[in-house]
Amino acid sequence: MKILLASSEAVPFCKTGGLADVVGALTQLLSRHGHQVCLFLPKYKSIDLGAFSIKPLPGGYVIPIGDDLEKASLSWAEWKGATVYFVDSPKYFSRNGLYGEEGKDYEDNDERFLFFSRAVLEGAKFVDFRPDVVHCHDWQTALIPAYLKLLYHIDAFYARTGTLLTLHNLAYQGVFPKDVPFIAGFGWTHFTPDRLEYYGGMNFLKAGLVYADRLNTVSPTYAQEIQADGAFGRGLEGVLRQRSADLRGILNGIDLELWDPEKDKLLPKAFGSKTFAEGKAANKAAVRKECGLAESGRGPLFGVISRLDPQKGLDLVVELVPRLVESGAQLVVLGDGSPELREDFRRLASRFPLAVHLHSGFDEPFAHRLYAAVDLFLMPSRFEPCGLGQMIAMRYGALPVATRTGGLADTVREEATPAGLPPNGFVAPAASSAAVWSAIERALSLWARPPEWADRVRAAMGSDYSWDRSAATYEALCREIMALRGQKA
Repeated sequence: MKILLASSEAVPFCKTGGLADVVGALTQLLSRHGHQVCLFLPKYKSIDLGAFSIKPLPGGYVIPIGDDLEKASLSWAEWKGATVYFVDSPKYFSRNGLYGEEGKDYEDNDERFLFFSRAVLEGAKFVDFRPDVVHCHDWQTALIPAYLKLLYHIDAFYARTGTLLTLHNLAYQGVFPKDVPFIAGFGWTHFTPDRLEYYGGMNFLKAGLVYADRLNTVSPTYAQEIQADGAFGRGLEGVLRQRSADLRGILNGIDLELWDPEKDKLLPKAFGSKTFAEGKAANKAAVRKECGLAESGRGPLFGVISRLDPQKGLDLVVELVPRLVESGAQLVVLGDGSPELREDFRRLASRFPLAVHLHSGFDEPFAHRLYAAVDLFLMPSRFEPCGLGQMIAMRYGALPVATRTGGLADTVREEATPAGLPPNGFVAPAASSAAVWSAIERALSLWARPPEWADRVRAAMGSDYSWDRSAATYEALCREIMALRGQKA
């Protein structure tokens, strides 16, 4: 198949969150499976052109933005069998951030990403890549299905092209004023409640939900949650229910080569499931020293590696820290985000300097060391489309304490399943301080029983969260889309 992925970010080129990890992994997997794959990204200022041997293509093309024409050009790089194209427009992408700076979105994000979406379609024509499927990701590229159905429906180049839209997080939808559809090139006939209109304005993600041939989320449970409950669907649950037959839940995976405690060169001591006790002890000692924590304690070491956001339930962690410390446990937090949460953790670290440490920002090498050091990984999210942290933590022998929501419900078990899958963590039934503390107490109780603790750690390390099964499901979905468009895969 010829598959074009369009995204606002992807590792290793540009990243703000898990979206980048998923898009980068999918690009590589589909390419390794023998498909012709190209990935389109904005050419952000932060991308290291030299590191990836990115080269400019001669010439360019124009994109209509309202009554104006904006220039676009392409650069490209070969990346492990896939071709990556970077849409260049200094006006829109030569900035310090991807979506904003100092906690504020850029005011013209609507124009930036409608430009990018149409530049992808014109760019594919420019390089003569005629895709069987265009795979779009989140609101930043969700206009592409609408463009293909409404403005490119008579373009022979795309006559047999289908679309897949992956919903990584419905908390971010791209909602903009009512003049945006016309800047984008749509007409009044398209601006109706069953099409592009959304409470008097325009919602980019809704446009994709309406016009994409198939939809998927990044876990089976989240696919159900967003249809059933407005707290998860965020105002789009009605549209999602209408497209229920076309919506799938496909669990994300993790990069098993990047996240391998037996071969991880960033660790003070590598380890496997048979040597985790010694490995954990060595890595824990190193992290304690690095963070200025007491070198020994009567309780386990807890970790948080996360965007500091109320979505992640970290305000509940703040509330429970004094009880954790009283139990003899320690906590290391790695992340950035909400200034309020950052200040809360900073204050707790000052209050309990030998038991609590905040590592602000995001430090990839330290993340590896922390996963390898901690005994328990806190992830009490209020909602979690998939989550990768809990999967990585388990691979590194850290048992997650997680809420029963989204991808956490699909990956973390406190009881054996009917199919015989063993427990691999601890589950809070709700995102409340009482429920989370109860799960922590059960974890502390098991910690006090070393043989049973070791069994659960080994079960967690043996959990299979590779991309292989998910990649096969994406392939099947692409073939289904091709069949809709009258193609044979």
